[in-house]
Amino acid sequence: MPTLTFKTNINCGGCLKAVTPTLNGEPAIQHWQVDTANPDKTLTVSTDLSAEAVRALVAHAGFEAQPA
Repeated sequence: MPTLTFKTNINCGGCLKAVTPTLNGEPAIQHWQVDTANPDKTLTVSTDLSAEAVRALVAHAGFEAQPA
């Protein structure tokens, strides 16, 4: 399964809590994590979805994601 990486504005525990239901609710996402210690707030997603589809999910949760 491919791994996609994004720069995001998901920068704290509250942000993680807000995006978790959306990303966990997508069956095509096998695993995801956000490195909030990284200045780019890197989101790594293991999925068969396109980068655009993942960006749309993150946007639906109220955040931004740009391919890293």
